Parts: sequence; structure tokens; C-alpha cells
Amino acid sequence: MPLGKVQSQIVAKLISMGRLTAEQRDQIAARPQDLNGDALDRLLQEDYKITPFQCLVAKGRALGLAPFNVSHYKVSNSTFERIPLDFCKENLVIPVGQVGDLLLVAFANPFEVTLPAKIQEMTGMHVVRMLAREKEIKDKFSKGSDESGGFDDVVQKIGVEYGTTADTEAISDTDVNEESGPIIQLGNRIIEDAYFGGASDIHIEPQEKDVIVRYRIDGLCQEKLRLPVKVGPALVARLKIMCNLDISERRLPQDGRIVFKQYTKKNLDLDLRVSTAPLNHGEGVVMRILDKQKSTLPLTALGFTEANLAKYRECIRQPYGMILHCGPTGSGKSMTLYSALNEINSPELVIRTAEDPIEYTLAGINQMQMHRQIGLTFATALRSFLRQDPDIILVGEIRDVETAEIAVEAALTGHLLLSTLHTNDAPSAIARLTDMDIEPFMISSSVLCICAQRLMRRVCKQCKIQYDPKGREKEILEKAIGWSGPIFKHNARGCPKCSGSGYRGRVGIHELMTVSEELIDGINRKVETSELKKIAVRHDMKTLHQDSLIKVKEGVSTIEEAIATVPPDL
Repeated sequence: MPLGKVQSQIVAKLISMGRLTAEQRDQIAARPQDLNGDALDRLLQEDYKITPFQCLVAKGRALGLAPFNVSHYKVSNSTFERIPLDFCKENLVIPVGQVGDLLLVAFANPFEVTLPAKIQEMTGMHVVRMLAREKEIKDKFSKGSDESGGFDDVVQKIGVEYGTTADTEAISDTDVNEESGPIIQLGNRIIEDAYFGGASDIHIEPQEKDVIVRYRIDGLCQEKLRLPVKVGPALVARLKIMCNLDISERRLPQDGRIVFKQYTKKNLDLDLRVSTAPLNHGEGVVMRILDKQKSTLPLTALGFTEANLAKYRECIRQPYGMILHCGPTGSGKSMTLYSALNEINSPELVIRTAEDPIEYTLAGINQMQMHRQIGLTFATALRSFLRQDPDIILVGEIRDVETAEIAVEAALTGHLLLSTLHTNDAPSAIARLTDMDIEPFMISSSVLCICAQRLMRRVCKQCKIQYDPKGREKEILEKAIGWSGPIFKHNARGCPKCSGSGYRGRVGIHELMTVSEELIDGINRKVETSELKKIAVRHDMKTLHQDSLIKVKEGVSTIEEAIATVPPDL
């Protein structure tokens, strides 16, 4: 039976590639059975030793499509952002790249002519078709969850080794086998999965009947995995080994750091700040992910309003004085300070930092890691810095009276000092310093500005819904910023871009209190924090609540998120 047109072209291309001879072509054409696509592929691979990829290349050339080897493509969380996974499975397509406004999509069926138009309508991008093998695309869907950090295979192995049901008997030392293969794999997989999922922290929490692994993504914790209770001590011991902590000490909290590239073959340059603590059902671990491949963001990308950015830039360019950042853990204080240092860093300036721990390494800046066990504290580091001719000093945190006194002294003797404090808002930082027995006149003459900040979730640009606020929402907007108009809310169903949450990423909100004559007078008179706040607002300070609603007005976030992050002003 003669070959069909496409089959003839495929065979012709294999001849031009030097993979078949003219005689072999005649043998194939002389076969009595009908050689459709799959039958021809099987025949070429079994009888003529043509590899699957060579068949794909020949088919691509015959159809005028570029061949794509999907088996070498790495599926990640971002793969199905533009085209939903279910659509890809149903139509056997897989997005494999993006160039400008062109979306590269591998197709198993090159004759499906309506699909490119559907994808173009869905994504708003021009589709470039590529040809891939159906089997390889199907394999990607079955293995996809594993490649992007799935746990099924590791959990199965752990089930075999430790038992999948919770064991109520006491856990003996023999259960803790941190060197077993599945435990090493599990430790790595948890870290990789959290990193690819955009998590900032990993929580490993032992409960009575199991061990829970949770990730903090965009400020919210979500459960990822439950493991047999016996796995807990082995997993914690493995993580302690990775950061050189004492695995025999389970009664005291310990802090360490994992340099993850030592433990993975993947190209991941990240460190983890690790903190262990004895809890009621065993040891718990919290790991903060520090991505060294991410450089610090420019100040313009942190969420400052134009007015706040102009004031802040003026402060960080002063020759001396103290700049304080306030807020809870994980509110972006360190990132803002690093961004500020990066902006003012130049060869003419000597910059010293005392940090616990060093989160990101900055080029051209001398950074010192604190070591409390040997007496290297913020206070001792500050003292040594004052003898090392610095222009700018960054102190990780003002925790005690001694550090506060030396910091104020440094700011008053010709140094620009940047640091952080744990207070709720900018005015209460003054009360915090006076509680540390710092004289009010010393505070008023050293402080340049105090910046309180929080991180608020950004509403997903792809699926956000516009509406006109009414009732209480309208009232809140008018009272805080004297404005009311159309704003956005999140889509409860979400989209592939935001993983169905309606939110994606975070933005900073800031309360920037700069000094004025009236504020200096108020500090010296030891007035109440609420009075200081009123003075600062009179001098154009936007409170955290007001700044959060400015982000709502600009369509960056939602009023629901603004109220959840910062309560309204009294």
C-alpha cells in the first residue's frame, strides 16, 4: 500500500538526514498494511533503529514545525500560569517558553488547527507551535507534581521505613535515623518545594499523632504535608546536621544556617536561617528562606509613595543622625535597609553592618555576623565600629539599653546610623527608647526619621474584580484619605497566575515620621505617644492605615486586605 502524503514526507526527510536509504524507503512503501502515524513510528524504531527523537525531527521538518524534546523540559510551578493544567492535559499541549509576546507551546497533535486560536484568546499572546511526542507530554503530566516538588515517592518510602500510621508508643533513640535515604530526600524536597512555591518560611511542627509541614506564602501559613510522628525526630536531626547544630541537644533552642547548594545538585543558591525549639510533642523547626540569587530591590520597588520616597531619600543622604525601622518580624525591615544601603553605597563611603544573621551579602559593604556565645553582641560590634572610621553603620536591631546608648552616641558624633526596633508604629518608637532610659533630648537631637512598615498582599492583576465601595467601606476610604471611587476586590476563585488565591506577591506600606521643630519640642516635653502621632500627622505623615488605603485606591490591593493588615486609626 503506498504511503500517505505526510508519511512519505517523513520518510523523505529521514533519507535527507542520512537515517534511511532509498532501498529502505521502497521496503517501507511495499508493506501491505496501512502505516498511520503511530504504526510508522513503531516500524521505524523497531526495524530500522531510528530513535524516537530522530522520528520527531523528521516529522517536524515534514510539517514545517520545530521539534521539541519535552523529556528535557523541567516542569515548575510557573509552567501552568498562563495555560491551566487541566486544559493542557485535555488537549495534550505544554507551554515551554516565552519570548516577548510570543508563547512557545509544544503540541502532540499538529493537525489540531483550532487549539492555537483558543490558547491565543486565553493568554492574549501569539502562539508559536512546536512539535513534541505524545508519550513525553503525558509523562510530564504524570511526573509533573514530582518534578515541581511533589512528595508522593518520598512519603511512600518513608511509610515503608517508619510506618504510615501514627505510633502512640514513646519514640526511642533508635527511631532517629537522620542518615536514611528517604529522610535526606525529604529534607531536600521540602526546601526545594517551598522555594519553588514562593514561600518565605517553612514550619515543621510535631503534633501528638503526626508531624505537620507548613509554608508561609505571601504572609499566610498553609499546610503542605503530614508525616508519621516517628519521622519528626529524624527529620529535625537531618536539618540540624545540615546546619552543624548539636543533634544530641533536644532540650534547648538552637539557631543555625543551611547553605543549601552543598546538599543539592540543582542550581539553587539559597541559604536558610534555621531556628529549632523544644515543644510539647518534640522539637519544632522554623526555616527562613534567603534567596541569594535575588538581589536587593531598588527603593522604588518597595511600595513607597512618591512623597514618602522623596522624604526617605533625603534622610538617608544626611551626613549623620539615626534612621529607625519599626515593625514585626517579616515586615520587610531588612530588605528596606539593604535597599537604602545599596542606593547610597559608593567608593567614598565606609559602611559597616552588624547583623544577626547576615541575610544577604552586599558588594562593597563590610558585614559582621554576631556571635553571642563568644560575647560578640550588637553593643560590642558597635563599639568596635566607632574605632574603625565608618561613615555609615547598620545595626541589625536595638534590643537592649547598652546598644541603644551606643547607637544614639554614634548618631550624635558624625555617623549615619540605621537600625530596627520592634514597635507597632513610628511614634511609639520614641516611647520604646525612653523606656530604655535614653534621655529625651538625646533622642530628639539624634533621630532623623522613623519608618514603621508592614507587608500587604497584592491583588492578582490577572483576575481582580472592579467595583464601587458602599456603606462602611466607602466611609473608611473617605475618612482616611478623603477619597471614594472604584476599587478592586480579589476573585475568590482565583486563576492559574495566583494559584487560585486571588492574591499574588506583597507590597510594603509605610508610616514615615520625619523630625520637625514641633515634634522635637514634643519629645523633649515627654508628651504621650498619641500626641506625638497627632503632631506628625499635622506635618504630613501618612499613617499605616492611610498608606494601606492609598494602595487600595491605586488598585494594588483590596480594602479587605488593608483592614486585615492594619486596623483603622482612632
